[in-house]
Amino acid sequence: MIRVVLVDDQELMRVGFRMVLGAQPDMEIVGEAGDGEAAVRLAADLRPDVVLMDVRMPVLDGVEATKMITSAGTAKVLVMTTFDLDEYALSALKNGASGFMLKDTPPDHLVAALRSVASGDAVVSPSVTRRLLDRFLGTTGGELRDASVLDALTEREREVLVLIAQGLSNTEIARKLFLSEATVKTHVGRVLAKLDLRDRVQAVVLAYETGLVRPGEA
Repeated sequence: MIRVVLVDDQELMRVGFRMVLGAQPDMEIVGEAGDGEAAVRLAADLRPDVVLMDVRMPVLDGVEATKMITSAGTAKVLVMTTFDLDEYALSALKNGASGFMLKDTPPDHLVAALRSVASGDAVVSPSVTRRLLDRFLGTTGGELRDASVLDALTEREREVLVLIAQGLSNTEIARKLFLSEATVKTHVGRVLAKLDLRDRVQAVVLAYETGLVRPGEA
């Protein structure tokens, strides 16, 4: 059973999510909160599998709440927002969120996303991440972090990271590099482990922040 906490300052949104998720045989809504501070407390108390987190809320926003929850390891976080170019959402991804979804996402996509996050996968569309990063880097003057962190990677692993950042799936990477999917999966795992990254979402962010992939190249 996937245990979920709903966090949104609009009660009608929580009602809608509760109706969709509560109807799933493998999901249970174990708590609800209207602000980030309450969400952090609930996550610590209830230890849910996934927190479905709004980003723009009173008291404590979803970005800080996400950072606190993921740092404590109390739950995975799937971020929901109304805006597909939302710097708050990017900040949440950088602070440990495992996914980014729009609030008008079809119910079946939301359910699938929650299942993916609960199983340890990332669900954010790389194309959405790239657009967020394009905008974020544009507004910060394109400041990059030290790329020496990538020195731990082999040349092949760097190739794989570039392709991850370009939004390719394991199947597509395998086809492009003439490798088996099993080999690609191994490379992806090594990239994440060597760079101490939670998932592919953070890999995309790091590839941009270090300049390995630049806005407009993907």
